[in-house]
Amino acid sequence: QVQLVESGGGLVQPGGSLRLSCAASGFTFSNYVMKWYRQAPGKERELVATIRVGDSTNYADSVKGRFTISRDNAKKTVYLQMNSLKPEDTAVYYCNAIYGIGGYWGQGTQVTVSS
Repeated sequence: QVQLVESGGGLVQPGGSLRLSCAASGFTFSNYVMKWYRQAPGKERELVATIRVGDSTNYADSVKGRFTISRDNAKKTVYLQMNSLKPEDTAVYYCNAIYGIGGYWGQGTQVTVSS
């Protein structure tokens, strides 16, 4: 059974940090491109960060220099380190696994940045 399970979300003050994790099971994790998306209330889901099979990465301009995506193929886990958080980073964060034209989604984890 394929699963992507996100964790690590929560409430943090502006300027703080969180590390999100996404644990995968049921498929060959190392073959998949992994992405983090987020969706704020009333807004469309947006791509935040991508890490490919060879560990190359891409980031949305809004998070560049603050967020870092990484993966551990042995643990079948992808991470999103989020530093210098801003209120506009508040959203549900989703993990996505892509292989060719198919893929899987996690259930999401809430991140709230507020004082």
